[in-house]
Amino acid sequence: AEMGVLFKNSEALENAHRLQTITLDKTGTITRGEPTVTDIIAVEGFDETKLLQLAASAERGSEHPLGEAVVQFAKDRQLQLYNPEQFEAESGRGIEAMINGQKVVVGSPRHIREQGFDTTKLSTQVEHLQTNARTAVLVTIDDVLAGVIGIADTVKDGSVEAIAGLKALGLEVVMITGDNEKTAHAIAHEVGIDRVFADVLPGDKVAVVKQLQTEGKRVGMVGDGVNDAPALAQADVGIAIGTGTDIAMEASDVTLISGDLRGVVRSVELSKATLRTIHQNLFWAFIYNIILIPVAMMGLLIPMFAAGAMAFSSFFVVSNSLRLRGRKITKSPSIVLPSVEQPTPATA
Repeated sequence: AEMGVLFKNSEALENAHRLQTITLDKTGTITRGEPTVTDIIAVEGFDETKLLQLAASAERGSEHPLGEAVVQFAKDRQLQLYNPEQFEAESGRGIEAMINGQKVVVGSPRHIREQGFDTTKLSTQVEHLQTNARTAVLVTIDDVLAGVIGIADTVKDGSVEAIAGLKALGLEVVMITGDNEKTAHAIAHEVGIDRVFADVLPGDKVAVVKQLQTEGKRVGMVGDGVNDAPALAQADVGIAIGTGTDIAMEASDVTLISGDLRGVVRSVELSKATLRTIHQNLFWAFIYNIILIPVAMMGLLIPMFAAGAMAFSSFFVVSNSLRLRGRKITKSPSIVLPSVEQPTPATA
């Protein structure tokens, strides 16, 4: 707990050091999970302000972080927003709503193409946004392609360092995201990840974990959202970000108290150190008894010395275990542990 890592059980503590692959969800894990609108590009014949107003009004019924970013950006510009008359969301793809009698669809380029729209007139703008690690969201109004909105999510402090630390421990690091290939690889390159699963729908993350397991790897999954829960449960060790949802923490084996991704490195290091200490303790707990008790039984040693050796082995085990408290593992700067006298609901 002092190092910001909570293990639910001894099995999780034991298995963490055996992991070969760490799979990271992107939004809220590698990035802050607080996307902001960076670009609004309207097709000729449409007004950017009107485009934003209708898109934000349609997204008022959405709980997706990208939708919330569009709504917040419109509010910051003090635009009047309308309540959707009808609303329908397709997880990981987009939303459709009726705003003042106008049909508004907001979604990924792939989703819009699947709806039968020709997106070539915005292909250059979309490619530019994706190459610069921004998510491109297309908007159609009354079955006409109206424009594209660029949204960016900044990388968390410590993510680059954490990923480098995992690689230094010999672990393969994989990123899972619903972003398209170009955006996904741009973000992965920024943080130092080589293997990426892009265009993954929320419900398909568990399939990615299963695929990695079929490759013969022990997989750790790190996530924070509701849709990460099945993948966290499927993984050999599920690690939840403490700043995420309760469902994710319930489905996981390990919880990081803060949102610092470096806690994943600490959890693996702690697991290795703990198992090494256990092996040392087992050796020294038995070696005195194996050697000295038979010697004493043969009359070659005063029994009192054998009893003393047994007591010393217990002293050694406790002392050796306490050395774990002095391990030089970087603590999370954002952790403030509650006092015992006044426990918080989280500790309860």
